[in-house]
Amino acid sequence: MATRYGFRWDEIKADNPLFSAARTTIETAFYGNNVVKINSLKESYKLACQAPGTVITDLMVERPEEIGLEEGSRVILFNDGAVTGRTAAARRIAGEPGVDVKKIVSEIRDAVYASRYKKMYHTAAYIGLHEDFMIKAHLLIPERHEVLMYNWLLNFQYITGDYTKMYSHSKRLENEGDIYFFADPDWSHPDYPLGLAFFDPLHNCACVLGMRYFGELKKGTLTLAWGIANRNGFASCHGGQKRYNLPDGKKFVVGVFGLSGSGKSTITHAKHDGKYDVTVLHDDAFIISTADGSSVALEPSYFDKTQDYPMVSEDNKYLLSVQNVGATVDDHGRVVLVTEDLRNGNGRAIKSKLWSPNRVDKIDEPINAIFWLMKDPALPPILKVKGPVLSSVMGAALATKRTTAERLAPGVDPDALVFESYANPFRTYPLVNDYEKFKQLFAERNVDCYVLNTGFLMEKKIPKEVTLSCIEAVVEGTADFHPWGNFSDLEIMEMEGFVPDMNDVEYKSTLLARLNDRLKFVVSRDTEKGGYDKLPKEAKQALKKLVTEI
Repeated sequence: MATRYGFRWDEIKADNPLFSAARTTIETAFYGNNVVKINSLKESYKLACQAPGTVITDLMVERPEEIGLEEGSRVILFNDGAVTGRTAAARRIAGEPGVDVKKIVSEIRDAVYASRYKKMYHTAAYIGLHEDFMIKAHLLIPERHEVLMYNWLLNFQYITGDYTKMYSHSKRLENEGDIYFFADPDWSHPDYPLGLAFFDPLHNCACVLGMRYFGELKKGTLTLAWGIANRNGFASCHGGQKRYNLPDGKKFVVGVFGLSGSGKSTITHAKHDGKYDVTVLHDDAFIISTADGSSVALEPSYFDKTQDYPMVSEDNKYLLSVQNVGATVDDHGRVVLVTEDLRNGNGRAIKSKLWSPNRVDKIDEPINAIFWLMKDPALPPILKVKGPVLSSVMGAALATKRTTAERLAPGVDPDALVFESYANPFRTYPLVNDYEKFKQLFAERNVDCYVLNTGFLMEKKIPKEVTLSCIEAVVEGTADFHPWGNFSDLEIMEMEGFVPDMNDVEYKSTLLARLNDRLKFVVSRDTEKGGYDKLPKEAKQALKKLVTEI
């Protein structure tokens, strides 16, 4: 699927649904005489190395020619200031209640006007790595922020002849224009002390102002790409997917959905002690076709936390660019990294596609199982969910805890249990769209649904080895599920040391409270944001049934 670029003169008119005031304001900035086009990853790398504050380490990029860089390219490090995570409070989405688009667009006009004094860089990339789904995105960013541009090109697919040929064979989306993304990290405004991240999802444009954390550009671009996917027959997925190629010739495709720190990357890249031949699609961003169940990766590389990777880790071999970690000199006088979040929380790195040797860009086989990753102290390590309605609404009421990847507004409790529907805080369309898409997968494509608790059961930590063993049992078909308590639509596989005592008053009270929290969350969608994310009555009824059965 290819987006629109270039219009006939008779199409260039105010009533063309592909145009809007926001899109026209943002796109126009790309054509100023202060704009320099950057056409290659190599050129972007050289600019990033020259940017003020860049640390050029003595770590060499592994097989650089295979990812578009020159021999001898090095891993670079760039650090932000106090802010080292995303700022959800800065997001404004056109179409949502309370968002004054006219006012915001006037402020964007001023931001673009002020940018005329700066040299601006325009670069482009593809989002989606198979002709079933490929869209083109453009980024405009000021001089002195070359590292952000380089990271953006590393994270997505920089333009090459082969990918351009693939893109030309992709089905044209007549009602979707290219993505245009304007960014100015130096911008400030008294009305937006945390910055402004504005999205006009129906017109595929965005403006991120006053924020320099790379995750804002990455997830901002994906926000628009996921919106396009949603409108064109795909379920948009913030999670990981892998295929188990079993010895008997069978293939089992698993999708895991969770926020940063929930374990989705750990699960996606787990090698299972060599027991299986595993094929990886991606650990963060992909889409599932509701027509045939196949899946396409949206990004070639990985934006991974550095917390669990000290310098001795073999995984660091695949680093390309690192953000918000320390540096030191080793005993050979080489500049190397100090990871493990010593400098600050949420240290990050972009790793190359080579990190997963069995990586593919599309999995043709339909997905077999979806795992909702939660951190809920009332849940056992694994539950099986029955029925498409409850399966989908459990994703809509996905529970987790906040992580260092998010910058919180003042007064927000960082330890509170929160809900993030389908583990995707980047949705720009009504929640019911995701609800129906996943319900369709469970109902029509017979996808099985499971809930994994990757946190604590009450006060007892559930180790990753237990989580992986649960998944392995499902994949191998040896999982022994049986009814859990009085629930008719939840089944449990008992794991030694992690079997909840349903006769324990304290535990049962905690479980009831957590189920009620889910119900309250879904009910609150009826009124919050003017009912923009309201779910069907059946979703509430499925959760009410759980509450009454306990």
